[in-house]
Amino acid sequence: MKLSKVSIKRLILLAIAVACVVPAMPAAAEPERPSRTEALAALKKSDADDRRRGAHDLAAVGRMDDAPALIAALRDADERVRVVAEEALWAVWSRSGDARVDELFKRGVAQMGEQRFPDAIATFTRIIELKPGFAEGWNKRATAYFLAGEYRRSLKDCDEVIKRNPQHFGVLSGYGQNYLQLEQPEKALEYFRRALAVNPNLDGVQALAEKLDSMIVRRRQRSI
Repeated sequence: MKLSKVSIKRLILLAIAVACVVPAMPAAAEPERPSRTEALAALKKSDADDRRRGAHDLAAVGRMDDAPALIAALRDADERVRVVAEEALWAVWSRSGDARVDELFKRGVAQMGEQRFPDAIATFTRIIELKPGFAEGWNKRATAYFLAGEYRRSLKDCDEVIKRNPQHFGVLSGYGQNYLQLEQPEKALEYFRRALAVNPNLDGVQALAEKLDSMIVRRRQRSI
């Protein structure tokens, strides 16, 4: 199974735009910002509206240390909580803690959105030089390499992301997309399943995994 490169690029560019909505939103007035403690406490409450508010607030004030709580919320019984938790994770992952790096990050994302992939790669390379521990800098460069058709370079950057953020369902899916383009469907399916094990709400990844699974089964049956 091999998807159109153009269709995959469109899907990924759309995913980039969606993932960066939360970080790009104007910050709320400082006096009204909740504390991390309040947000984490709300995420554990029995009322779904409280949990959704907790996840939403963590998008604004959360840190990498809060990612496990948000990953757990990806399996919340309430769909709205799951959606907001995923958005909050992308927001938390996209904050480097360095104003200069965050500004470069926004520039690189914009360059990818404009399909200026060499410029985006250069921008994310600079981010990696400035803050090599920032996993999302590596992830966005991996995405830019993928969109530029440089799949093996993308895979190398995926390795760097997973070292720093093992639960990053986006990069696990990215491995799968790269292996799909390299015509290694078994490896692609392995990583799609790993992505779904972290975040079962990835409908597009689920659909791809099901198609790949069926294709691999048929291929094995024909070889008998």
